[in-house]
Amino acid sequence: MTDTDPASPLAPLVTGADAVSPPGRPWRPVVVFDLDGTLVDTIDLILASYQHAFRTVLGAEQDEALVRSWIGQPLIRGLREHWPDRADELFATYIAWNRAHTAELIRSYAGVTEVLADLAAAGVQIAVATSKLRDAAQLCADLVGVTPHVQVIVALEDTDEHKPHPAPLLAALARLGAHPGAAVYVGDAVVDVEAAQAAGMASVAVTWGAAQRAQLEAVGPDRVVDSAQQLRDALLPSGPRPS
Repeated sequence: MTDTDPASPLAPLVTGADAVSPPGRPWRPVVVFDLDGTLVDTIDLILASYQHAFRTVLGAEQDEALVRSWIGQPLIRGLREHWPDRADELFATYIAWNRAHTAELIRSYAGVTEVLADLAAAGVQIAVATSKLRDAAQLCADLVGVTPHVQVIVALEDTDEHKPHPAPLLAALARLGAHPGAAVYVGDAVVDVEAAQAAGMASVAVTWGAAQRAQLEAVGPDRVVDSAQQLRDALLPSGPRPS
């Protein structure tokens, strides 16, 4: 494998008609991001919130791998599938504990906010499409400094269908006045890649969130990246770094 091989970790994320990118131009002029596990490190917060709810309502913690597989999807979905009679109680317990501990447990990912600043400086339109409730999404974005760089946030309340359905991603594009063919979705979960594909968008999967690299690769994103620098190189593949 070489650096020019499309499968290489260092290869530019461009194919077909996009194989040559004009100097200083982004690969796509619109980038929509997932929030949890992508722009903000809330994985420990999410896992702790789930386990608190399970201990409180069910009397025992649940398998972490199962819980991780739900990240990126609406909270209530997994709860209703597994504990339909206790789902509402679990949901309320989770939300209360999560909100009380968000500021304490949320973290930022090194370099990711700087990638947003570079994208904005390059004229890229930036949105977020998340399965979080709007107030929780806004709080997280504010706490880690994401908000100044984002033009649109589509949250759980904004669509009837949710990832892997493309509705949240398409809603974000509609608010920006953008076409799927001009956009890329960046996320850390299998459902993120699947939603991007269903929307007709390109996809970039990041490995610092909930899913394992092999799980992400299995659904065929356009690119898998392991660091903020690789993410920046994927989204801004040519031209100098803005000063």
